[in-house]
Parts: sequence; C-alpha cells; structure tokens
Amino acid sequence: MTNLVLELFLMLLIILAAAEIFTNALEHLGDKLKISEGVTGSLFAAVGTALPETMVPLLALLAGTANVSVNEEIGVGSILGAPLMLSTLSTCLMAVSILGKRGFSGFVAPERSGFVRDLNFFLFAFALAAAAMYVPQDARYIRGALGFSLVLTYFIYIMLTLKASEKLVENGHGTEADEKMFLARIGLPTNFLTILVQLALGVALLVFGAKGFINGVEKASHLLGISALLLSLLIIPIATELPEKVNSILWIRRGKDTLAFGNITGAMVFQGTLLPAIGIMLTPWQPRIEVLSGILLTLLASAWLRINANKHGLRVWMLLVNGGIYVFYLAITLS
Repeated sequence: MTNLVLELFLMLLIILAAAEIFTNALEHLGDKLKISEGVTGSLFAAVGTALPETMVPLLALLAGTANVSVNEEIGVGSILGAPLMLSTLSTCLMAVSILGKRGFSGFVAPERSGFVRDLNFFLFAFALAAAAMYVPQDARYIRGALGFSLVLTYFIYIMLTLKASEKLVENGHGTEADEKMFLARIGLPTNFLTILVQLALGVALLVFGAKGFINGVEKASHLLGISALLLSLLIIPIATELPEKVNSILWIRRGKDTLAFGNITGAMVFQGTLLPAIGIMLTPWQPRIEVLSGILLTLLASAWLRINANKHGLRVWMLLVNGGIYVFYLAITLS
C-alpha cells in the first residue's frame, strides 16, 4: 500500500510540474499574440491545464487496463467528477486564498462578459449531457446527434471568445507574462519556437502522469474494495484539477481575477462539452445515483455563480458556499 501511495504521489508531482511548464509557456504565447486574458484563461490555459483530466478518461477508454468495465467506470468518473471539482472545491480554495486580504464581504471581479459567457455555455452543455444519460444505449443515432451537438457547442464558444478578444485588449484586458519562460532561464531565447517546445514538453509529461495515475487508481480500487467509478469521482478530479487550482490561486492572489476565473470556467466549458461527448459515444453513460447527484450539485454550484455575477463581481463568501456544496456531496456519497 505504501508503494502505491508513493506511486500516486509521484504521478501527481509529474502532473503538477507539467501543468506549470505548460501554463508558463501559454502566458508567453498569449503575450506574443497580443490576445486578451479571456482567450488566454478560458481557452489556452483552460485547455492546457485540463489536459490531465482529459487524458485520464481518453487513455482509460482507449488504452487503459484489460478490464473494460473498470476502464468505463474510470472514464465516466473522470469526465463528470472534473466539472464538479472545479465548480465547487476549486472556487472555494480561491476564496480561502484571498480571505485574509479581501475579507468575507470583499469582491472578486473577473471580466464579466467572458465569465457569464463561460457559465452560460457550461450550464447548457452539462444539462444536455445529463439528459443524454436517459437515451437508450442502442439509440446510436440520437446519442451521436447529442455528442455532435456538444462538440458544436464548444466550437461556437471558441468563436465567440475569440471574437471578443480584440475589444477586451483595447479595454486593458490584454495578456501579460509576469514570469520569465522556463526555457529562457537556461539561456534559450523566448520566441515562438521555444514556446512551442516548452508546450510540447508539458503535454508529454501530462500524458505520462495521467497514464500512471490510471494504473494507480485501478490498483487502489482493488485494495480498498471501492468501485473504480466512486474512486474516479472523488480522487482523480482532486489530482487532475490541481493544475487549475494552483494556477488560479496564484493568479487571484496577484489580482488577476480574469485569468484565475477564466482558467476555471473555461476548463468547465471544455470538460462539459467535448468530454461528455466522448462519454456518450464510448461508454454506457447511464444515470447511476452517485453520478446523478454529482451532476445536479455541479449544475447547482454553477448556477449559483451565474446568478450572483453582477457588474461589481462576486462577494468572497459566495465562493465559500460552493465549498459547502462539495462537502455536502462527500457526505451523501460516502454515507
């Protein structure tokens, strides 16, 4: 058991290091391309730091263990657990990190149009993915149409986010890289080639870490006598969402609220559209009780953020409420 814990911890460290390498390069790419913080946070950083939780279900379903049932449970748990973690625990941890500086009644103020757009798209897509669970598995054409609709939703989201970029840059929301690029610290120049090399290095490490984590989860489920689905809903998201948590906490503590929230909500849109589309097509995608409770609480937490998003931003205590929703989920799941 000790060796298994060390193995999971090592894979976790690799995932975190890879995310830091990737995100550092993304900031410099956004700076060079002169794009908005919304594009960098909601598209580039969100997709980049979402790679671990993207790789886990993909590798589990396409190249996981010899046990197909375990692969499907890991895949479904990873797909649905990630948005739950982001909308609840991740936003709560951001609030905790600035509680001493801003107080319970202080504001967090991401750029509102992008924040609202992200949440609107996520709520629509995730509700559609939930409805797909009630479509019979042999109704392939209907399932295919729903999966395609989710992919199309993400494409439209990208187009609208890019369209809004130029105006946001003009209004002072352009991306700025605060830290030196990692490869530049060893004497290499900061140009498009070295940025792409560092991005590729981050991706390679993310894939390696995610693959190792899948194997560790399967071993842990056998040792603990817990289903791979439950373990995937609870443990894998905590590990794979750490890149978003760490990056967003660092950004919000520096006063970069738009990047911090864009990293979270942009990842939610990505994970609420493309990943459920994969789940609908490659897994039974059925409404089990532990899955449904997670979906409903994810939608509740996201709707809470959307309802309270006004021109001044959100109060810090409102984000702490989302942490309470996650605690409630743990209570009903583990009882």
